[in-house]
Amino acid sequence: MIDGTASRRSILRAGFRGIVAGAGLAVAGAAAAAPGRPAGGPAAAAGPAVSGDRVEELARLAFVNTHTSESLDVVYREGQRYLTRAMARIDHLLRDHRTGEVHPIDPALLDQLDRLAAMLGAGSDPYHVISGYRSPRSNSMLAARSGGVAKKSLHMSGRAIDIRIPGVPLARVHEAALAMKAGGVGYYPKSDFVHLDTGRIRNWRG
Repeated sequence: MIDGTASRRSILRAGFRGIVAGAGLAVAGAAAAAPGRPAGGPAAAAGPAVSGDRVEELARLAFVNTHTSESLDVVYREGQRYLTRAMARIDHLLRDHRTGEVHPIDPALLDQLDRLAAMLGAGSDPYHVISGYRSPRSNSMLAARSGGVAKKSLHMSGRAIDIRIPGVPLARVHEAALAMKAGGVGYYPKSDFVHLDTGRIRNWRG
């Protein structure tokens, strides 16, 4: 049974709304600003607005990159504003680990992860990331090796992620992802991950 109650990771109420964009950041390794997103001083802290009535909410995500062992725990959205410096740190953590290329991650994908954690009651448990952004060169190489890799994968546009949450059964993660009806969901039990993307609603088993 999926718990639809928002977890403490996904929503921190108005008492915390004065937190600056850099609060709650813990990242191993250097963080590089992604192309297409300005980095720098306080004026760059807030990004584009999001739709919805979440003015007094802070949204937080935690990640572990399974290839580089880097970790990140960050408030990435304050109310209707994505926090640019936090987004740049997420972009860097989810970079193509083969080439080092960084690409902006779709904010809607992060909101899917935020919602998924709330549905699972995952608390502050981090997402273990198998694949975030994937460069065209890396994608072509993987597609040549396996028929399970799409030649036009949404990983190449920062709109897909492959994840698991240690301690949470993969079947539960899959069930919750399907219940969101927010995009594509791939279930890979043998490889121990669930794929999420912001494309059309569809699902498959790998």
